[in-house]
Amino acid sequence: MAARSIDEVLAAHTDSLMMLPGVVGTAVGLCDGQRCIKVLLADSSAAAKARIPERLEGYRVVVEVTGVIRPR
Repeated sequence: MAARSIDEVLAAHTDSLMMLPGVVGTAVGLCDGQRCIKVLLADSSAAAKARIPERLEGYRVVVEVTGVIRPR
């Protein structure tokens, strides 16, 4: 059975990631030339970072602190 694409993995996990305190968004990005999953945080607290897995279904997960994201 083929592994899911990174887009499918992100779609499957976004709701649970967004429920974690401090998470303000998720995205697919480029990390060292490879596609990765980015989890966007409101602040750089160690507690928030500790809740984020290093990998999801084999894809690298990178934490990026963006601050609070608000619609314009």
